[in-house]
Amino acid sequence: MAHTTEARSQAPRLGAWVEGGSTVRWRVWAPGHQGVDVVLYDAEDRVLRRLPLTPEADGCFGGALPDLGEGARYKLSVDGGDPFPDPWSRSQPRGVHGPSEVVSSDHGWTDSHWKGPDPRALVIYEVHVGTATPEGTFEAFIPKLAHLRELGVNTLELLPVASFPGARNWGYDGVDLFAPQATYGGPKGLRRLIDAAHAHGLAVLIDAVYNHFGPDGNYLRAYSPHYFTGKHHTPWGDAVNYDSEGSRFVRSLVLSNVEMWIRDYHADGLRLDAAHALVDDGQPHLLAEIVERAHAAGSGRRVVVIAEDERNERKLVTPAAEGGYGLDGVWADDLHHQLRRAFAGDHEGYYQDYTGSAEDLATTLRQGWFYTGQKSRNLGHARGTDPKGLGPWHFVHCIQNHDQVGNRPFGNRLSEDVSPAAYRAMSTLLLLSPFTPLLFMGQEWNARTPFLYFTDHHAELGKLVTEGRRKEFAGFSRFKGEQVPDPQDRDTFTRSTLDWDELDGADARGVHTLYKELLRLRATEPVLTSRQGTHDARALGPDAFVLERRAEGDTLLVIVNVRGSLVHTLPPHASAGIVAWSENPRYGGTVEGSPLTGNVVRLEGPSAAVVRLRE
Repeated sequence: MAHTTEARSQAPRLGAWVEGGSTVRWRVWAPGHQGVDVVLYDAEDRVLRRLPLTPEADGCFGGALPDLGEGARYKLSVDGGDPFPDPWSRSQPRGVHGPSEVVSSDHGWTDSHWKGPDPRALVIYEVHVGTATPEGTFEAFIPKLAHLRELGVNTLELLPVASFPGARNWGYDGVDLFAPQATYGGPKGLRRLIDAAHAHGLAVLIDAVYNHFGPDGNYLRAYSPHYFTGKHHTPWGDAVNYDSEGSRFVRSLVLSNVEMWIRDYHADGLRLDAAHALVDDGQPHLLAEIVERAHAAGSGRRVVVIAEDERNERKLVTPAAEGGYGLDGVWADDLHHQLRRAFAGDHEGYYQDYTGSAEDLATTLRQGWFYTGQKSRNLGHARGTDPKGLGPWHFVHCIQNHDQVGNRPFGNRLSEDVSPAAYRAMSTLLLLSPFTPLLFMGQEWNARTPFLYFTDHHAELGKLVTEGRRKEFAGFSRFKGEQVPDPQDRDTFTRSTLDWDELDGADARGVHTLYKELLRLRATEPVLTSRQGTHDARALGPDAFVLERRAEGDTLLVIVNVRGSLVHTLPPHASAGIVAWSENPRYGGTVEGSPLTGNVVRLEGPSAAVVRLRE
């Protein structure tokens, strides 16, 4: 069913907001119901009064009360039933089951100078607010912003902050999309963090989950059955309804949320979770509308929208004028998978689709992703499209992220599966490639703290989550006989808290120096910053490869050795100079002398050398 007209005719404003300084107005979408009441509460959650709302068009109910203003707490009662939180709530100070709170969008912003990020020059740092500091709050992370800026990061990506059940969660069980998590500091804390980030020259992206909503505290069906559809199914059950009856309001839920993060919180864009699971058979596709709304909400500021999407589909980042969705970037995990296969030996699950050979690594680096239409052994069908002509900055690459760490049963980081030398070599490639690099918090010093999967559901659901988690890994030979940590155990959460004191260790300082110096090179070296630059990659035998960056007559080579010994002779007519090498003792390595002698590069074991060539 096409929904062009329905999608383009915007649904009325929903939720609760302040008008004229103190009047609070509500509008609720509850089609097919006879009535909706607002139930007001005091600070101790005692009922103060009820306000019947008036029926309006399109299944909506609306009304207003003077002399309330910001801070009013309420729930909504449909047809005289038990009152539930507002699914469009802007604040849930007592959690997803407690009363909703009226908040204003006012804030003493100090970022009027801020113009937003350059999508072609992002260096992204992924943060889970709850485990990034011992306090686990927005404001507690503000003192860490100077560290990020000094490191060379320019974009902070916050894992989902929409309200989720309990005090701790990965964030992907969110149910109140508009309400920043109370235990993180709520709306005020998030605004202070973003304002402070802009003062440090850092952009902020919000990880938004629109492909599914969490099960605990999800009251959408109490208001309308049309929030979900049986027409499509996802790994999380019935799909969110983006293309069937009532979808205009459901799409508005998402599009209004997109606008809110950028307009009211001054966020610089979004990272969309699992965009391949946003099922929409109509036109225009929801992804295209998200991009359009996000860019417009910036009101002149640059805004970026990046999607996690496993399909390797070029249409995602093709401009809307050319029939695409117009996203600024897309997660491209093929390089991560190839590197894990090469350096760590992963081969089960989706890793069976990758060889980790030098030739396949070079192919992935040339293209941005590896699968361009070949059959995936893991999926059983063809995957991917040809990315030819797409700018490399559209591809977001990593050597670890929250998924690749947390989806392992023991939350072990890359450092537990590869040697320190391999870690430095992989990092050198990531930081000097033409693609957009993404770092997972603590990566810059090779953090040793795990990032486990953790939840704080009620006992009944929590038991099912624990059993499901352990069943998930029962078939993996690597983990048989080992007890997977209980996601519900508070210790699983606390063990995942980043330990910033690790930075004081000699090994951590070396890796940290590597990251700082290479990110500085990435930001200042003309060969790497040129918009007219080109790149290529090729294998140097079975266990080594080279990435070439060229611009303005100069060439930088990033030569990576996976294992064994590499002796590589450079062109005799070129002047060669070493720029950096991963085994430099200042980075924690063991090679005192330069790996370059004359025109010959010698690497032993996992390592990388950065060489400048001039004709």
